[in-house]
Amino acid sequence: MEAPISSHDWPNPLPDELARDLRSDHAGEVGAVMIYRGILAVSRDPEVRSFAEHHLETERAHLRSMEALVPESGRTRLLWLWRIMGWLTGALPALFGSSAVYATIQAVETFVDRHYGDQIERLQGVAAWAQVRQILVSCQEDEIAHRDEAAALAGQQLSLPLQIWTRCVSLGSQGAVVIAKKV
Repeated sequence: MEAPISSHDWPNPLPDELARDLRSDHAGEVGAVMIYRGILAVSRDPEVRSFAEHHLETERAHLRSMEALVPESGRTRLLWLWRIMGWLTGALPALFGSSAVYATIQAVETFVDRHYGDQIERLQGVAAWAQVRQILVSCQEDEIAHRDEAAALAGQQLSLPLQIWTRCVSLGSQGAVVIAKKV
């Protein structure tokens, strides 16, 4: 990932839609860090812990990029909530084993891939925001890799309870974006 640019480097005032998108991205990266912290707090499986430790470092790098892009005044006021919900989203499946962890990460990253993809598409061809777009592309590539790795490790048909859980995770992610953009 290239060196983060800062909101001070922007050539123009930040358009409202982009400010809302980046606010939700920042909140999402806070939540992602907490997902992996939740997994690490609960899981004793060496493979799951290695997976979580590796991905936690990537998410921390994403969070640093978002912190550089989004000034404190532009961040959601609900970071406390995203920290709690992220931690629970990691810790709860870790109670049920590796398949639940990997299915959860696959669900989260599937949503994040689409979320970043929508933003990247809207910024296509907007020269003033090319650096921001490139950061989003880089983050999206990492999230796709996380999703694909989790899918390969899960490697089985999801049980009905796990299907219900991952659907709740997806819906929760969608709702979190809507809220983070507004508050």
